[in-house]
Formats: sequence, structure tokens, C-alpha cells
Amino acid sequence: MKKRRVVILGSTGSIGTSALKVARDIPERMEVVALAAGTSTTALAEQAKEFGVSQVCIYDETRADALASALPDARIYTGEAGLCTLAQLPEADMVLISIVGTAGLKPALAAIEAGKDLAIASKEILVMAGQIVMEKARKAGVKVLPVDSEHNAIFQCLNGNHGGPEAVSRLILTASGGPFRTWAAEDLETVTLEQALKHPTWSMGRKITIDSATLFNKGLEMIEARWLFDVPMDKVDVIVHPQSIVHSMVEYRDGTVLAQMSSSDMCFPIQYAVTWPERVPNSLKQLNFAEIGQLLFEAPRTDVFPALNLARRAGADNSTMAAVYNAANEVAVDAFIQGKLSFTGIWKLVEKVMDAHEAVDPKGELEPILEADAWARKHATLLLEK
Repeated sequence: MKKRRVVILGSTGSIGTSALKVARDIPERMEVVALAAGTSTTALAEQAKEFGVSQVCIYDETRADALASALPDARIYTGEAGLCTLAQLPEADMVLISIVGTAGLKPALAAIEAGKDLAIASKEILVMAGQIVMEKARKAGVKVLPVDSEHNAIFQCLNGNHGGPEAVSRLILTASGGPFRTWAAEDLETVTLEQALKHPTWSMGRKITIDSATLFNKGLEMIEARWLFDVPMDKVDVIVHPQSIVHSMVEYRDGTVLAQMSSSDMCFPIQYAVTWPERVPNSLKQLNFAEIGQLLFEAPRTDVFPALNLARRAGADNSTMAAVYNAANEVAVDAFIQGKLSFTGIWKLVEKVMDAHEAVDPKGELEPILEADAWARKHATLLLEK
């Protein structure tokens, strides 16, 4: 049995804390060698002490002194450069990236360059630069293992597929539908922040919870799946499954559909990414089908929640449009949180920014993608000010 030595970037968020639960549950298979957080110095210091970690990074450089005081014997890194340093530590063989937003992109590329396997929970990495990341990973001979429950489910359902991408007719991502799944379109105009943060199934951070309510989270996952599994966008579908038991499915060209199921706990996909290709026992809750009784599915209301259609447009080709989709949404969600934009204004703003963007093929270069990301944020902010 191989023990994975793991760097966790984003250790104080919901995915990071779940990853540490996995490390506690299967210590013989997972060892934490470095941790990074954005601003939470107290939580990061407590984690480092518990797991005996001597190398940590705080993204906010102004909090470095506070972290150093809490961890006098640790080596402290800061900012993007610090994340990249941890991603290339010689003693690590896997880097788990669970940083919200685009800050995980350069550390991901740094990890690949150093020959580390990637466990990715940050959708933005593959949404923005999916072709670049996957090509570099293939050339470096490293694995990109998905930690999102939906992509991990597809990854599991594709195990044993010897026919390549051609054997797959559809990847079917499941969506809980969020808290407003059954709401009338006109009622969405008055959605409050408090209502949007009440997810019916998962306990997550504010950004991803709001993205789940608008279905932008699922749109980002569609684009991510397109690159992760090397299929065109027209082979990526979404079905609403409010129970969040079936985490996603793969339909093969012979009509067979394979589904992956488990209780709603992010520890399941994290553990599989760490122990792959093996499966090991744990203390997680097992499914009881008699209690579940039945599974419910319904079509997404794309006329009411247009995020999926916008995602299909953004990910249709290898262009900068996907980066614009992601960046504009980040600005819009932040504006909604601050009370500067209505709930329905989120997708209206994203569509306006996409309409104004002249998409280009980045031709394998990161610079055009980062330029498009910066342009989208600036343009979205200007539209908000107007």
C-alpha cells in the first residue's frame, strides 16, 4: 500500500477541512506535508500543529507575522510565490488544490512542472486553461485527479473504459438544483443573500453556494468536464437530482449508463483521489437504499437559469470565452454579496460581458487567458458602476 504525501492548498476551506478528515481517517495512506490558506491564520496554525506540518503558506502577506508568532518553528511562505513553492516541494508526491477562484492556476502548473500528481477541486483551473493544463500534465506524465464529487464520479465510471472518448456518448453531471429549483422566474428577482446561502444538500463556502443557486457552478463543471475527459461540449449534459446521491453518470454508445453513488460527503471523492487506483475502508456513512426508497431526476430549467446555456457557449471551443465566463461571474457574485446586484443580475451581467468580448484562441499560451480574465473583471466592474 502506497502512502501519498500531500500538499493541501486551501486547507481551511470546506474542501481542505474535508481533506484533513480523510487524513485522520486513513493515516496509513495519506500524510500531510504542507498547508496553505488565504487569510485564516488561526485555523491554519491549528492544522499545522495537529498534523506536524513545518511548511505553511498564508496568501495574505500582511498576516505572515501573526502566523509566524503562532508557528515559531515553521517555515512561512506568502502569496502566489509561496503557493508555487509548496506545490514543488521535493517530499510531496501530490498537490490538492482547493483554492477558490483563479489563484490556483499557477500553483497547479508549478506542481505539474515538478512532476507532482494533481488533485483538483478548483474548477477555475480547468475552466480557464483546461487545454494547457491537461497537455502539460500528459507531457509530464502526471495524473490530474478530480476532487469535485461530479467529476470524481465520472472518473470512476470511466474506469475500465477501453474504447477511449469515442465509446462515450454522454457525460451526465447531476445538479441538486439549489434552493430555488422550484421557484417561479419572477420570484427570483427578490432573492436575498441569506436565502441564496441556504443550500439544500451541501455545506460549502459562500461563492460556491451562490454558484450552486444560480447553476453557474454546474456551468463551470460542464467546461471542466469537457477538458478533463477530452470530450466536446455537446457530449456534456446536466440532469437535476435534488437528493445528491447519484453524483454523475456516463452513458456509453451501446446505451449502457454507469452511475456513481454515495452519501453526500466530500470525503468520498477526496479519499478516492488520494488512494486511486485502490479502494480502502473508512468510517464514512454508507448508503441505505431501503431508507432512500426512490431517486428523483428532472430536466434543468435553462429558460429560468441561463447559466448552463452560457457555459455551453463559453466552452464550445478552445478560446478565451471560458475565462471571461468565469471572471465575470466572480465579479457578479461578489457584487450580489455586497448588495450591489440582484440575484438575477448575476447571469445578466455575465451575458453582457460575454457579448462584449472578442474571443481568441490562446494557442497554448497563458498570457491571452490572463488578459481576458483581467479584461472581463474590469468590464464587469464598469458595467456595475453604470
